[in-house]
Amino acid sequence: MLNEIEVDVAVIGGGPAGLAAAISAKENGAEKVLLIERGSRLGGILNQCIHDGFGLVLFNKSLTGPEYAEIFIEKLLELKIDYMLNSMVLELTPSKKLYVANKNGYHLIKAKAVVLAMGCRERTRGAIKIAGSRPSGVYTAGLAQNFINLQNLMIGRTAVILGSGDVGLIMARRLTLEGVKIQAVVEIMPFPYGLRRNVVQCLEDYNIPLYLSHTVTEILGRDRVEAVKIAKVDENLKPIPGTEKIIPCDTVLLSVGLIPENELSRQAGVEIDPRTQGPVVNSMLQTSVKGIFACGNVLHVNDLVDYVTVEARKAGLWAAKYALNQLPEPDRKEITITLGENVRSAVPQKIIPGLDTSLFFRVYKPGKNKTLNIIVDGNKIIQKHCPSVTPSEMLKADLKGEYTLNAEKIHVEVCE
Repeated sequence: MLNEIEVDVAVIGGGPAGLAAAISAKENGAEKVLLIERGSRLGGILNQCIHDGFGLVLFNKSLTGPEYAEIFIEKLLELKIDYMLNSMVLELTPSKKLYVANKNGYHLIKAKAVVLAMGCRERTRGAIKIAGSRPSGVYTAGLAQNFINLQNLMIGRTAVILGSGDVGLIMARRLTLEGVKIQAVVEIMPFPYGLRRNVVQCLEDYNIPLYLSHTVTEILGRDRVEAVKIAKVDENLKPIPGTEKIIPCDTVLLSVGLIPENELSRQAGVEIDPRTQGPVVNSMLQTSVKGIFACGNVLHVNDLVDYVTVEARKAGLWAAKYALNQLPEPDRKEITITLGENVRSAVPQKIIPGLDTSLFFRVYKPGKNKTLNIIVDGNKIIQKHCPSVTPSEMLKADLKGEYTLNAEKIHVEVCE
């Protein structure tokens, strides 16, 4: 039997984004809020992030992932917000109907507004096409983190990590502390792809070698990983013949990028930005489908969970207003931001004239002493000095609504 439930706001995902969005929706007037999580507990990826460094922006103190999550879980329970665990959203329609399956059966959730907060997933070996057979001992960095931190399972004794994303860097330190010898971290780009603090605290402090402009060209071994072959790459990221090197190891960790989980978003007809691989949203974090909002890593991969929370609170606010028919109608058409020199992506992609908007950017290439310029109708409204920029770290700027009230064009660039 199909169990029908009507709610004001349905939030998909029980990680940091979903928790903050659900709380915000409830606090801003949505009476019936339902959070749907496919896992067995609330908190999402934070549950396996036992290292500290969370909460520095919001709480001015360093928390572990579980400690950070618990703050919001306690608030969710205090507000008596309904949630469903071990529940999979199988379908999301443009009319905001959610078809959900769990041990209690098949449910139809009819929502007035929906917040997408499904997070992201890791790219796998198949996505990067490494040559070799299929031996045991190849893991994504997040899976290895889950095994060690949540399941108390050791994954190997000597490891090579491909990619210098933050999860890979953190796992280099974590594995070292568990007695695993990290032979190398191999990064295809000429610069690290994780936060600078993680490069220092997780690699340099433990004398772990970092090979920039290198990649793994082959995984050796049949039953179990025995070694990897690495090679230097040229400016086109192609391996250079004659630069190969064999590194013995029994484990390979892949930290080669994250992909926003947007299968449901596409199913609902939400427009996807090919740069971020997340939804195209406006200043209210509303997608191209009215009443569907997005936040967190499903929208764009964030550096800090604090930014995820701030963003999710806004998504919850506007979703509640939409559900209550209180969402203000813009007087003018949304303005699409155009990207200039050394700007890879911008979120939100569309600005509602007259509305204060927090903007996040990523650059293509690193540099020092750069300037972030936000240009409105030819006038440099914001000029922000950046001592250093890197693709791994987001740039943030707050654009006041008074500057866009009568604007026609908004352009962003990072230059000298």
